[in-house]
Amino acid sequence: MMIFLQLIWVFLKIGTFGFGGGYAMLSLIQEEVVERHAWMSKQEFTDLVAISQMTPGPIGINTATYAGYTAIQHAGYASSMSMLGAAVATIALCIPSFVMILVISYFFLKFRSNVYFTSAMRGIRPLGVSLIALAALSLANVENFVDPISTLLFLAALVAVIKFKLHPVLILAGTALIGLAIY
Repeated sequence: MMIFLQLIWVFLKIGTFGFGGGYAMLSLIQEEVVERHAWMSKQEFTDLVAISQMTPGPIGINTATYAGYTAIQHAGYASSMSMLGAAVATIALCIPSFVMILVISYFFLKFRSNVYFTSAMRGIRPLGVSLIALAALSLANVENFVDPISTLLFLAALVAVIKFKLHPVLILAGTALIGLAIY
């Protein structure tokens, strides 16, 4: 049962310090789940991120849900306990944001024209961008680029998004079909 307390602590920390949204949280989740606690391998985490992107909902919450499930499953518990692990990780991730938004919304109107408040907000914005960039860099690993075809798929998807402005859902579906056909 200690693993449940660890899940709560880990995802409370991530929820508290994961500024920048779900993508920014990915590097924090990977650090805790893969590196520090070894609840899953890098390959499993990479697969988890791909699944989290393809399922509806915020990627950070989806990733926490799958990570909680996998951590409990790898600890040897039954599927029903793994579902509890998924719920625990998800709720622990969401609680800090919920509390912070309540507090911020209460004080926002009082301080929105305050020079110190606006300066602090200007300072936080670049942090969010850097955390998202860190998440992207942490996913650019050997597990994602196992062969030249993977690299070509990545480059083709990147060009499709940037140059042709294709919707990410189309790209996800297309690369999934290509992956099924090739691999």
